[in-house]
Amino acid sequence: MSTLTIRLPDDTAQRLKSLARTRGLSINKLVEELSTQAIAAFDVETRFRALAASGDAAQALAILDRLDRQDAAQP
Repeated sequence: MSTLTIRLPDDTAQRLKSLARTRGLSINKLVEELSTQAIAAFDVETRFRALAASGDAAQALAILDRLDRQDAAQP
């Protein structure tokens, strides 16, 4: 496990302490959880962008048009 020193404005540090206390967590655990969420969101975005870059825009639009027609045909 690594040790990381970060510098935060005093008000941000106080708010993080308050948030951690509210959630019943240590500052360390709170930052670990928030970091994990940020990394997961980044990974999802990266995968989405890779899939989008390799996709066929015309085919995707055709699928959306077909779905729109199906929705319009349903009562």
